[in-house]
Amino acid sequence: MALDENKGVWKSGKGKGRKTPKGRQLDDTAWDDVRTLLGERPRRPDLLIEFLHLIQDTYGHLSAAHLRALAEEMRLSMAEVYEVATFYAHFDVVKEGDTPPPALTIRVCDSLSCELAGAQALKSALEDGLDPSKVRVLRAPCMGRCDTAPTLELGHNHIDHATLEKVEAAIAADDTHAHVPAYETFETYRSTGGYAALETLRAGGDWEEVQEKVLSSGLRGLGGAGFPSGKKWGFVRANAGPRYLAVNGDEGEPGTFKDRYYLERTPHLFLEGMLIAAWAVEAETCFIYMRDEYPAVLEILRREIRALEDAGIVAAGYIDLRRGAGAYICGEESAMIESIEGKRGLPRHRPPFVAQVGIHGRPTLVHNVETLHWVARICREGPEVLSGTEHNGRKGLRSYSVSGRVAQPGVYLLPAGSTITDIIEAAGGMAEGHVFKAYQPGGPSSGLLPASIDDVPLDFDTLQPLGSFIGSAAVVVLSDQDRARDAALNMLRFFEDESCGQCTPCRVGCEKAVKLMQADQWDQPLLDELCTAMADASICGLGQAAPNPIKLTIRHFSDEI
Repeated sequence: MALDENKGVWKSGKGKGRKTPKGRQLDDTAWDDVRTLLGERPRRPDLLIEFLHLIQDTYGHLSAAHLRALAEEMRLSMAEVYEVATFYAHFDVVKEGDTPPPALTIRVCDSLSCELAGAQALKSALEDGLDPSKVRVLRAPCMGRCDTAPTLELGHNHIDHATLEKVEAAIAADDTHAHVPAYETFETYRSTGGYAALETLRAGGDWEEVQEKVLSSGLRGLGGAGFPSGKKWGFVRANAGPRYLAVNGDEGEPGTFKDRYYLERTPHLFLEGMLIAAWAVEAETCFIYMRDEYPAVLEILRREIRALEDAGIVAAGYIDLRRGAGAYICGEESAMIESIEGKRGLPRHRPPFVAQVGIHGRPTLVHNVETLHWVARICREGPEVLSGTEHNGRKGLRSYSVSGRVAQPGVYLLPAGSTITDIIEAAGGMAEGHVFKAYQPGGPSSGLLPASIDDVPLDFDTLQPLGSFIGSAAVVVLSDQDRARDAALNMLRFFEDESCGQCTPCRVGCEKAVKLMQADQWDQPLLDELCTAMADASICGLGQAAPNPIKLTIRHFSDEI
């Protein structure tokens, strides 16, 4: 503005003024769309991801107009809605003027087991054989179906042992929805004594007696960390309520599919175990965070949670089922809690720990799906169901997800002292024409071990002296037809894609590692230095464990690099 010397008044521009606030304008039609979709649901910020799913599922993408309308409806900033929508791989944000994706999306798994089974050739065949204006073909991380590699997701329909012909047939039949397998329903589980243990405990049980029973069984966290399960209960109860329970169902570690295996067969063992743990810590709400790559499991849980509510075993809303959106990092417990709160899945700095400050700042008990499966079995059958098995000096049982170059991939419940030789034997031996060369003992975070290390039990604490660990017991077997360096590169590419980007050592370190590992000859001193920086300075386990495939490949397969 300038002072008019003749009239002594202030003037501003041409006097037209601004009719709207700055920024993206609210579209009334889009606002109506969003309000219709949300219906009577509460507009709580922690439900943001659930509402983004509603829009994505209905329209096939997230338009800028709908994001603006959702921000208005939830009284959130546009920046907050946008940052969450762009964080997760399963949301497609489309700005004004951009072309929305085709109506149908195919996600081809390219993690290690599927890579060994020809995922790249499958993806190329799909790209060459399908109309890109009608079908979008994307690479995707592990879908938890490593036993049927190569696998892909057509819409929400998983096609196992996938081929171009199978995909074309499914498209022609409009078979794009999840197939729910036969499983043990509430009525069947109830008829065999299901929920009797829970009802007995609710009627007058002592949580410390149950805790001691769980501890005496030797049960440890089966998501990868291996912390004694019962001890968590005491830590959470030591903090004033209200308290919550959160189930980590984001089974994203490549090679892992044991949780899906159990949930698609006996979901109520898990649900009863969850409710027993919730009773033990007096949890106000149970949150189940289930990965979006398991649409059949999500449908099973929706049905069976309704059955529990109808039977009066839980009040309506006591179990809050949340759907992930394609982010491996949300398998880290604090990142999962951030996602449950409707935010980006960024791991938190600790302390404080989630047992003290978890969901909505309250004490939170976090358990893995299989851990709770065993809590129910321990309460029903006694601690001996685990502690009564001993092999190679180790007590207990382990669910090994076995895939790769074996004759019969699958989940095998074996003694915890089982060696890789025992596991391969249980899986029918090596696949025809393949000779055992190497194996991943517990997901890519555990790296690669050579076939010569075949007498070490794959259990907690036994692999650390070798620079590895059991993790989620995701065993992928390699043969003489595979190169360890290629497998290690596949693992680092996965970590590069899935790094949340919060900390520089992990974000940049994974990227640099992938570039260095593509050289014909690895720069070992530089890779060693990079591995040290990543392991020492990363915030969470992703960046800290990502160097393991590099270090173990250098140690055991130096002839390849």
